[in-house]
Amino acid sequence: MNNASPSALPHPIVALVTDRNLAGGPDALIDAVAQAVDNGVNLVQMREKDLPDAVQLALAQRLREVTSGKALLFINDSVSIAEASGADGVQLTENSRSIASARARAARPLLVGRSVHGVEAAREAAAQGANLLVVGTVYDSPTHPGQAPAGVGLIGWCAQPGVPVVGIGGITANNAGAVMQAGASGVAVISAILGSTDPAGAASRLAAAVSTASVPFV
Repeated sequence: MNNASPSALPHPIVALVTDRNLAGGPDALIDAVAQAVDNGVNLVQMREKDLPDAVQLALAQRLREVTSGKALLFINDSVSIAEASGADGVQLTENSRSIASARARAARPLLVGRSVHGVEAAREAAAQGANLLVVGTVYDSPTHPGQAPAGVGLIGWCAQPGVPVVGIGGITANNAGAVMQAGASGVAVISAILGSTDPAGAASRLAAAVSTASVPFV
């Protein structure tokens, strides 16, 4: 899974972004991720940027163990941790290093995603060669309190030819279909799975909703 071609990405994408605090600690997070990837999640993004690099690496290695052969693993904003943990890609924030810089730092091919919040950032990321755009905030999200949601229209506005767009922000199994119908290639969630007492069931319901509403990626 270390091929940096966009063809390495699944379709549709059902992504889980980590939050060890919401999950109940690192061990509970690993358990929830293991359940999720056994029940339809096919991409995991580790976003634990408050941890020291050494602790992030140890957690990334554990995540690689439970995702190996089942789901892609992206590391938030750190090429070095992505490489050292055997991850498949790196997910850059809207204002972090350029995509070219991330690729130049990598000693092996990595998929490079960019998180964006508007049309101009989406266009720039696509022009730089992003493999994936994570677009939000779509709905009200506890991760971004006080930030007005943009709605599903943001998906269409940010769509770029040949680059999969994944919606994020307040997405659940109940509204994932609307995100997909707006043109998304997938969805990314945090609390919909990690905030559930049944991560396996939550992942299964989300994956079913996404699959039902999915259209072929062009």
